Amino acid sequence: MAHILNHNPAAVHPPAGGYSMGVELSQHRRLLFISGQVPEASDGAVPDGFEAQCEQAWRNVAEVLAAAGLGVEHLVKVTTFLTERAQVVPNRIIRRNVLGEHRPALTVVIVETVDSKWLLEIEAIAAE
Repeated sequence: MAHILNHNPAAVHPPAGGYSMGVELSQHRRLLFISGQVPEASDGAVPDGFEAQCEQAWRNVAEVLAAAGLGVEHLVKVTTFLTERAQVVPNRIIRRNVLGEHRPALTVVIVETVDSKWLLEIEAIAAE
């Protein structure tokens, strides 16, 4: 498994949302790049409401990780695309529940999604 070292220098504002300012990898054997996961189930169903959609998008990320024999503890970078600023706090809560104490590098941006029924999209990079 990759050795993951988090960098949160005192000269930079501390990460407030459960992430690391920098993530260094050493001794990794492979990298997995996870395409943006939208909040659709395998049958095409899109849950109602942001929280349910966020949980579905994270389930999709977890399924891609599992298909590669990895878990959320292997994530080194996560980018979340939200459609409204009001989603920032619920997104943070759900992300923390999914990741537990794991702290990958993180970016969150407000965007317009390709399909207006999707309230977010999550892409990620994992290492082993």
